[in-house]
Amino acid sequence: MEHRGSGTAPPALGVGMVGYAFMGAAHSQGWRTVGHVFDLPLRPVLAAIAGRDAHAVRTAADKHGWAAAETDWRALLARDDVQLVDICTPGDSHAEIAIAALEAGKHVLCEKPLANSVAEAEAMVAAAEAARERGQLAMVGFNYRRVPALTYARRLIAEGRLGILRHVRVTYLQDWLVDPDFPLTWRLQREHAGSGALGDLGAHIVDLAQFLAGEELVGVSAQMETFVKERPRLDGASQGLTASGGTSRGPVTVDDAAVFTGRLASGALATFEASRMATGRKNALRLEINGESGSLAFDLERLNELSFHDHGEPAATAGFRRILVTEPEHPYLEGWWPPGHGLGYEHTFVHQARDLVEAIASGTAPMPSFADGLQVQRVLAAVEESAQKNSVYTPVQAEVL
Repeated sequence: MEHRGSGTAPPALGVGMVGYAFMGAAHSQGWRTVGHVFDLPLRPVLAAIAGRDAHAVRTAADKHGWAAAETDWRALLARDDVQLVDICTPGDSHAEIAIAALEAGKHVLCEKPLANSVAEAEAMVAAAEAARERGQLAMVGFNYRRVPALTYARRLIAEGRLGILRHVRVTYLQDWLVDPDFPLTWRLQREHAGSGALGDLGAHIVDLAQFLAGEELVGVSAQMETFVKERPRLDGASQGLTASGGTSRGPVTVDDAAVFTGRLASGALATFEASRMATGRKNALRLEINGESGSLAFDLERLNELSFHDHGEPAATAGFRRILVTEPEHPYLEGWWPPGHGLGYEHTFVHQARDLVEAIASGTAPMPSFADGLQVQRVLAAVEESAQKNSVYTPVQAEVL
């Protein structure tokens, strides 16, 4: 295939998106920008976006650059100008839309967590495997893998710079639910969200721990809590993490926070904390990994930086040093700005789009796969089971071969 600059535009890849709120806006940014930054083998075209509210979805289409709007996701799947379906809806619809899209011959990108249950995730993996035989690809959207500093951290660990891993500790803290009068949005209802902080934030940190370590969690011990049991019922529509409530109240059926320990396949120990009730923390994802030969640390609020400690250095000068991950040699940075000019949250979705487009063009299985999403779902299920059993150590369900 010829690339930009050859005089011939690359073939189009029609993208259709289902959902238009917070994640829809973020994914739209990625699709709208990626072809202007990276030299791609296919040209993403924002063909159509789908949502149930005709006025809202048309407004979103105009705002984010989508050529057409549909009020039924099935109509989106039927469009000849859509080859890739991007799913940005609440978790209760992921399985139905993804399986239907794959069966309709479309490639699929699905937001995390992959599903609301292990059974749904297993059905999605089976559909993805069948579609793979027909040439369709499926990927789950764990965008934090695409932070250049974290992609680079994975490279350092894979190269053995930390040696045998001993400890992995990850926290993901937010405070947007601290107000007990914040309304009962879909994220607080199990039938729509599957779980609370566990699935919303915990899925990210479980995936990151396994991605960076290069191995899976085999067991967990957990506690979960819902601090505010009832909230005002939603009055009107919610937008992102903001909403307004009415006078009547309804039950919160998901967790506000989850804390758990885990063991990786190698024997390394891991600790996790996910909360949407951590006063003062807006989007605080922090991690540290310790190995026999060194350590790495990362803070999403300083996402262009990676802290690295080489334990082989003399004690007199050893310590954590700051790596500014903005060099052209760092992952994804060849398409952006001169060294020292930082990136932000939205760029992870641009990188996600690039990786998926290149996988589709080459026929290579994209990562993270639906199978990776299923593995995370199995960890989340083990966390819930452990919490229900007074924190008893609970093995993560193994893949059935």
